[in-house]
Amino acid sequence: MINYLLAFLLITATVVQAQTATKPRARDAGIPFNGTPGEYNAITDVPGVLVGYKTLIEGKGKWMLGSGPIRTGVTVILPAGKTTKSYPAGYFIFNGDGEMTGIPYIHDYGTGCGPIGITNTNSVGVVRDAIGSWSHQHFASKNPLDFAFGLPIVGETWDGVLNDINGLHVRKEHVMAALDGASSGAIQEGNVGGGTGMICYAFKGGTGTASRVIKIGNQTYTVGVLVQANFGRRPDLLIAGLPVGQEITDLMPVLNEKDGSIIAIVGTDVPLVSSQLNLVAKRVTMGIARTGTYGTNSSGDIFMAFSTQTAEQDTLTKLTTYRSVDKSSLDVVFKATVEATEEAIINALVAAETMDGINGHKVYALPHDRLQRVMKKYNRLEKKD
Repeated sequence: MINYLLAFLLITATVVQAQTATKPRARDAGIPFNGTPGEYNAITDVPGVLVGYKTLIEGKGKWMLGSGPIRTGVTVILPAGKTTKSYPAGYFIFNGDGEMTGIPYIHDYGTGCGPIGITNTNSVGVVRDAIGSWSHQHFASKNPLDFAFGLPIVGETWDGVLNDINGLHVRKEHVMAALDGASSGAIQEGNVGGGTGMICYAFKGGTGTASRVIKIGNQTYTVGVLVQANFGRRPDLLIAGLPVGQEITDLMPVLNEKDGSIIAIVGTDVPLVSSQLNLVAKRVTMGIARTGTYGTNSSGDIFMAFSTQTAEQDTLTKLTTYRSVDKSSLDVVFKATVEATEEAIINALVAAETMDGINGHKVYALPHDRLQRVMKKYNRLEKKD
């Protein structure tokens, strides 16, 4: 019993080491954005939220089914940290050419529980099962009917241009490692986790995050967004409202046959209920639109939003009570969501690095020097002190 309690205390600890996040970000390149970011300009600025990755990069050259090359991984977001606490949740499906498990429960009951996963299209099942298994291992009771496994939320985008996606290289132990290593503070971006093999606007894409600090009444809150960006066509790319995709027309990948997808997770400590979070998730669409896309038919775009507020439980009356801000206060949350989504996508592009994949397919990173020249040409380059 003592060993079990020690393990439980370790797994539920909220004081964790921040990841090393040393890659340049959009603001470092002089890209101007509206709004005030949090300390780390990340979804982990929302108190209690943790993020973990497992990145898989192996092999090069000729594609061999089951052997590689491998360019994939898994990202996990823990809205309530390493605990069993449920949280209000909402969602929006902008285009259904994709997958996110757990949506039916959110749709009917308005809450989520446990970690959220993002990975490649063909690995949704194993990530879902691994998250459930991890939750059961750490939080199950001795009741054989225990439901700690839950109904895990897992979204996907397709990395088959660079990755041996049908080789099914993401395994249960990789998901466990991402969950065990999930942390707060600064987090990595670009070619990491589920975003490892992704492409965005025909540049190397991947994982990006951003946050906004807002005030409602006399209270200060944070809205954070994490995206797995794998969408968009080069001519449409806008950065800070400028036609970057039309200015940088070379460095195209060998295979550029279709648009991809984007998964976005919005987290906030603003007290919101599910119906309000549905509206927040819907605003992700507008943040994506600011980067130029019009939402192509082949792009699977599914967004989920959660609030970290804890419900009050009355065991005598069996009442569960959630708080929420009033309707007029939602605008500031909507604005923060749009701004953070836009910046998270551009952060993913700026952090990503050129990558070779199966059969030598190469996807080029967005060149920072040329991006800055475009910004300067249109007098939009933000000067650094």
